[in-house]
Amino acid sequence: MDHPVVHWEIGSKDAKGLQGFYAELFNWKIDAGNPQYAMVKTGGAGGINGGIMQTKEGMPSWVTFYVQVDDLQAYLDRAARLGGKTIVPPTPIPDVGAFAMFADPDGHTIGLLKTLKT
Repeated sequence: MDHPVVHWEIGSKDAKGLQGFYAELFNWKIDAGNPQYAMVKTGGAGGINGGIMQTKEGMPSWVTFYVQVDDLQAYLDRAARLGGKTIVPPTPIPDVGAFAMFADPDGHTIGLLKTLKT
């Protein structure tokens, strides 16, 4: 199985402001119907869509990307053997699949995504 980057995410203390920034800067289409998580369509062939979410009080801002895998726990375990650390265990996303997150040895947060289609 290939492991493409399939989604990216920005967590912000001012998600609405950042959504406006990226919409104007790159002409990205922002669906802000959910005040906590806006879906972003970047457009163009081969573009990867993502999301901009509102962080909770005390959470830092972040930027991350998600890699498609077929077994979330297996990749969390593999990351741990290589010096990473689980941040978010496998968590269902209704009608999508599930996600998990880990920190790499340098502390960067990386997401894993298992869709219902994989």
